[in-house]
Amino acid sequence: MTTLAIFAGATLALLLVPGPAVVYIVTRSVAQGRAAGMVSVAGIHAGSVVHVVAAALGVSALLAASATAFTLVKYLGAAYLVYLGLRKLFARADALTKEVEPVSRSRLFGEGFVVNVLNPKTAIFFLAFLPQFVDPKYGPVAAQIVVLGLIWIALGMASDGSYALLSAALAGRLRRSPLAARRLDVASGLVYIGLGAVAALAGDSARKA
Repeated sequence: MTTLAIFAGATLALLLVPGPAVVYIVTRSVAQGRAAGMVSVAGIHAGSVVHVVAAALGVSALLAASATAFTLVKYLGAAYLVYLGLRKLFARADALTKEVEPVSRSRLFGEGFVVNVLNPKTAIFFLAFLPQFVDPKYGPVAAQIVVLGLIWIALGMASDGSYALLSAALAGRLRRSPLAARRLDVASGLVYIGLGAVAALAGDSARKA
């Protein structure tokens, strides 16, 4: 239970960081309203299912093949999270305030799916961060990853849905407020860097909990 609590807290921290998926949801919610935002959320997390399946198959194979290779993936993932954090800290604050053209709901869903399948933040989470909470002594690795992945999706639907509803309600302010977007970037950058440190240093502690 301690490990699950740590995992849930880290997952929420990462989900709340405005990455490509959140930016897509917010811009669509601002442009087309609450319903469009929720359709975008559904598409995003249909894409999450792809990451869950890929991680269940790939991480299991990696762990079975080579502990050294798995450790290398872990540290590369941690380094990439730190890189994302630094990029956020020095980013221009225009992503959340740009204008987008309205599109159909089927396209909203499809674009959301593609955005998250190609989302580096989600891929790094499933390949480098999530496996720190897996312990082979508790059962099949693939099954553990699926359970953790389902927790990710449930928390993601809640957090991204909140982004959609809030951004639709505050659409006018978001369009006029690059300062708010900049503050989100700074907070996001710090969270990414912190999670990169956790991914590099806390994996063994989480497994011992």
